[in-house]
Amino acid sequence: MDWVLPHFSSPFTTSNFSSNTSRSRSRSRSLVSPFHINHLSKFSSLALPHFRRPALRLRHMAAALQDAAATAAVTAGAYVLVYTFDNLTQRQFIQQKLSRKIVHILSGVLFMSSWPIFSSSPEARYFAAVVPLLNCARLIIYGTRLFKDEALIKSVTREGNPEELLKGPLYYVMALLLSVLVFWRDSPVGIISLSMMTGGDGVADMIGRKYGSTKLPYNRNKSWIGSVSMFVCGFLLSIGMLYYFSILGYVHLDWDETTRKVALVSFVATLMESLPITDVLDDNISVPIASMCTALVLSGF
Repeated sequence: MDWVLPHFSSPFTTSNFSSNTSRSRSRSRSLVSPFHINHLSKFSSLALPHFRRPALRLRHMAAALQDAAATAAVTAGAYVLVYTFDNLTQRQFIQQKLSRKIVHILSGVLFMSSWPIFSSSPEARYFAAVVPLLNCARLIIYGTRLFKDEALIKSVTREGNPEELLKGPLYYVMALLLSVLVFWRDSPVGIISLSMMTGGDGVADMIGRKYGSTKLPYNRNKSWIGSVSMFVCGFLLSIGMLYYFSILGYVHLDWDETTRKVALVSFVATLMESLPITDVLDDNISVPIASMCTALVLSGF
């Protein structure tokens, strides 16, 4: 009987060696690669955020400290402004009415100009809002006669009556508060509305009282020169403040289109200020609201 020996291929042949090697490599890759992938994914999902958390906390703390310091500085600046013009009035370097209007103009302009010193944090606007909020509380306290502050009353009221603090001055700081909370420094709407209320309306009253002999036919308490002054000064201040925030990178505008829109907003605000409705609706309410509504209606703002 013939014995037929089974044929076994040598495990050490070149072909088998290469195939076995490739299989072992692929097997090793299939075994090792998932480990590395899982290891890296765990590292990226756990380790990196763990390292980033202290840095984020430091950034938040730095932003909060910056905003707190900015709030303190702006609050102190507002107090110094009122105190300075009150002293000038007491020493008779400047008339009380002129002092009040200068404070009216500078308060809003300087407040807007201070916005860039606050941080880029989303909460920065709330720190900035503390300034008009404190002024609101101050006006309510002294306007309701809970406490007395003759210097404040003389510097911001027409007749020296404490109750006046609860009207025009209170509406003024409420407009500042609204612009900060709703629009802030990256919106032209708030910038334009405050510019019209401070520079436009403030200058209109100063010029109109001194040179306004020719009255408007539909409002004998307003003059042509006052209305023209409001339009021109409100327009120029709006453009100037927009340019200020533009060069700092907060707003990006097409200046040809923006100029036309600001002119239209200035016209509407001037028209609103000239209407005989002051006894019903204070200029510190009607002018910023008219400016805001017109700017919002216009596309691109």
